[in-house]
Formats: sequence, C-alpha cells, structure tokens
Amino acid sequence: MTDKAAAEKVQVSGRRVLEIESKAVTRLIGRIGQGFVDAVEMCAGTDGHIVVMGMGKSGLIGKKIAATLASTGSPAFFLHPAEGIHGDVGMVSRKDVVLIISNSGETEEVLRILPSIKRWGLKTIVLTGCVNSTLAKMGDVVLDVSVEEEACSLGLAPTASTTATLAMGDALAVALLEKKGFQKEDFATFHPGGTLGRTLLLRVESVMRRGSEIPIVHDTTPMQNALVEMTRKRLGMTAVVDAEGRLCGILTDGDLRRWLKAEEVSGQGRLSQPVCEVMTRSPKTITKEVLATEAIARMEQHGITVFIVESAGHGGRVEGVVHMHDLLKSGIA
Repeated sequence: MTDKAAAEKVQVSGRRVLEIESKAVTRLIGRIGQGFVDAVEMCAGTDGHIVVMGMGKSGLIGKKIAATLASTGSPAFFLHPAEGIHGDVGMVSRKDVVLIISNSGETEEVLRILPSIKRWGLKTIVLTGCVNSTLAKMGDVVLDVSVEEEACSLGLAPTASTTATLAMGDALAVALLEKKGFQKEDFATFHPGGTLGRTLLLRVESVMRRGSEIPIVHDTTPMQNALVEMTRKRLGMTAVVDAEGRLCGILTDGDLRRWLKAEEVSGQGRLSQPVCEVMTRSPKTITKEVLATEAIARMEQHGITVFIVESAGHGGRVEGVVHMHDLLKSGIA
C-alpha cells in the first residue's frame, strides 16, 4: 500500500468514527422529554450532593460528569461502586441524589450497591443503554443513552456509547446551571486560579501601581522637573495635582510633543514653565473597584494606554496608576 493510500485509509477511519459518534449524540435530542425534566428537578431540589457512580469506562465518564456538575454550581462527587460496597458508601448521605451510569444496566458492582441506596430512600437517576435492564427497572428516572453501534470497528471498545453518555451528562449539568441562575461570576468563584477566574474577578486594585511607583507632580512644578519624573517612572505620563493634592490634570508624551512643537514656547525659559500650562485637564480616570477587563475595554474605547486611579467620593485623590501592560501581564487577555 502506497503512503498516499495508507493516509487516505486513516482519514476514512477517522471520519467514520466521528460520523458514528455525532449520530449517536444527535439521536439523544429526541429523548429529551419528561424524564430529563424530572432528573433536573431531582438534582436541583436536593440539599445534598449528586453522587455519580459507574464502573470501567462508565466510571471515567462519571468522573467527568461529576466534575462538570461541581464546577457549575451543583455539588457532586464520584463514588466508585467497588469501593462503595466495601465501606465507601458511607460517604453518601440521606439528602443526596445518586446518578448511576451503566451501558448494559447489569454491572455487578452497581447492582450490589443499589439495595443500600434504595434502603436509605435515595432518589436515583440511571443513564443506561438498555432501558429494560435490571438497573433501569430500579431507577426512579431513566435516561436512554443507547447507541446503534460503537465507533470501534470491532464493536468492542466503548466509544459512541461513552460519548453519548458524556453528552447527556453535559446536558444535565447545563440545564441545572440555567435552572439555578448560575452566572459567570459564580463560575469564576469556583475557578479562581484559571484564566476565566482572573477575567471575571481581577480588579484594577490588584494590578495598579501605588505609592512611590505613581508618577505625580504638582501643577506648579517646572516642566524640567516633570520631565524627570516621567522619565524616572517610565509610564509616559505623570499625574498632576493641585495644592490640596486633588487631581487636576495629566501630562503625557503627547502633551510633550505638542509643547515642543509650539513656536510660541522657545528659549531657556521653556523648561521653567509650570506643568499646569502644558498638561491636559480633566484626564480620563478609573476607580480601583472596576474589573480589569473593563479597564482594558475603556482604554481601547478612548485610545489610551494608562488610567489614573482616582478615589471615589474622596475629593479626587490619586490612589494609583494602571497601565495597559500591567493589565495584560495579569493574564486576563
């Protein structure tokens, strides 16, 4: 077989798998009915956890479903059935709901632990590929995740069936998320260390420059001294305050260029000219409570790269300075 023929054979195999699995997921759409509604209501109404169980590949899918539920506002954990029948079932409380996954519906370890769960009166949701199985007959709600064929060419390895089960688990998690009114801010709370967490939780206060890092001069400061301050702080600007320490302007690189080009300003006396005669009055400001992502959006809107952080309701005091680079270094974009 030529290299080209071998490559084409591999591509055909890959496409066949994706076609089979996509069909398996698509067929689930018609099975979203009252049983699905009951499952969502059952999970939303519990004061405990959603306990997910499954053996083998179903167990691996169950771990992912439990993780998705937990990260979207529905407390959940995975319990291995084999460990459960040897004591770990003690992790389950009478307030919990149990989500059991078994493609055949006849998994021995699952069936062995089920009587204990039933004895405690816990509600059970069954995800199975066989709605007439022993497990399905014992479940309070049964969700059909059966497939016409596995993507494995030998018909042995769980492929399309595990994909369909995972998709149904995602459908449950998202429906629960929406029913509970779970928002982006809630999601970020559960993911504080990730990019999304930084995007939704990080505020200007966390990245702004403070104290001696702030380039700042008084409005009577000679331009020579203002240039030194701008050069030393390396932000291409300096805040300007009045005698009472209130923000009254900003001196930027753009102001300097315009000042240097002005014909009426010439000779040695230009460096002793007070900043107030060159600065831009009413500078763009922001408060420290603003989200970092919002700060970037405002910078892009105004075509600027730096904000003076002004105190809210305290007479316009300068609390800090935040530069576009500071925001981008934080990893929010």
